Amino acid sequence: MRILLVEDEENIRDLVKLNLEMEDHEVVAKGNGKDAIKAFKEQHFDLIVLDVMLPEIDGFQLCEQIRLTNMDIPIIMLTAKDSPMDRVTGLKMGADDYLTKPFNLEELLLRVNNLLKRSQKTPESQTKVFEFGDNKVDFITFEAQTNSGTFTLTKKESMLLKLLVDRRNEVVSRQQILQAVWGYDVYPSTRTIDNFILSFRKYFEKDPKNPTYFLSVRGVGYKFSTDG
Repeated sequence: MRILLVEDEENIRDLVKLNLEMEDHEVVAKGNGKDAIKAFKEQHFDLIVLDVMLPEIDGFQLCEQIRLTNMDIPIIMLTAKDSPMDRVTGLKMGADDYLTKPFNLEELLLRVNNLLKRSQKTPESQTKVFEFGDNKVDFITFEAQTNSGTFTLTKKESMLLKLLVDRRNEVVSRQQILQAVWGYDVYPSTRTIDNFILSFRKYFEKDPKNPTYFLSVRGVGYKFSTDG
């Protein structure tokens, strides 16, 4: 799982990062709220560990900003403030859990893993077969049925289509697509994504030049719309 760790104290940040990585998580660590919100907007994360006392944008403000666009990602707040009012403020801003400093590392890891388990979709709830318009896609076999006939999607086509379907009616940035489909280390050109979308329009749209499902969002990325 990918975790965004936001902590301005370097020794704590390094220690928590190391222990999360020992649990086989991928960790992106930031030392202030400004860098954290930039990373959150550009990358995909499965959970956020968020300190309250941060320079520029504090943890409460950061949590509130994140919740404006994402209500699902689990957030654990870390803070030296241990008054009931501070805990209530954190939870009101949308935090899922709250741990006061100094904290036990084993307890933090347990809470992280418990939140990750709760937030992950069960296999039964994941999209396996999806129908839209006259089209039907089986994400297990990669088989697609359209007005033009039946064919098999490539693995990358299936991964990209499933990402868009799972986040239907949401704008998905090119950066998020690259990370989710191609991984985090070596990215192809963003033009590759554009070509995949053009293929989807040819496969599934009645009029590829005037798409109703696969929409471009200028300067950001794409949206799979079910409103058309």
